[in-house]
Amino acid sequence: MDLNLDTEAMKKKVLTEHIDKAGSIVGEAMKKNKGFIHEFKEFALRGNVVDMAIGIVIGAAFSTIVNSFVNDIIMPLIGAITSGKDFSSLGWKFGPEATDVLRYGTFIQAILNFFIIALAIFTVVKISNKAFNLNKEKEDPEPPPPTETELLAEIRDLLKDEKGG
Repeated sequence: MDLNLDTEAMKKKVLTEHIDKAGSIVGEAMKKNKGFIHEFKEFALRGNVVDMAIGIVIGAAFSTIVNSFVNDIIMPLIGAITSGKDFSSLGWKFGPEATDVLRYGTFIQAILNFFIIALAIFTVVKISNKAFNLNKEKEDPEPPPPTETELLAEIRDLLKDEKGG
């Protein structure tokens, strides 16, 4: 009977230790989460993230413009060149009763959209890089490389020092 009491007391002691340990782990996690939340808030409110969000919204609007350009201007011109073919209606019918359609014309339009968007982004990046490089050149011009005479004079001086020393 005395052994059972010791076992019960041991169980209570071990259980209490585990609860205390779990409490300290939870407390540390709460402290880390406060740091995490604070760090996330700083990240989310930085200028770069806001600029990126604005870029994404403008990109989505630009995508709509490009889709309209391809669907309403480019594709009708291509259709006129190809004897009135409407690419969006191009497809391959298959299935038991030819009711399923593989619409490759819509895919061609999507590829054109991609290339037009890629060209526009490439152009914008190229122009911005060029403008950035112009500003950089104005701010920090590189010194001109030494002339041939300056290099020869430097070699002469080194040879004199070597002979004299």
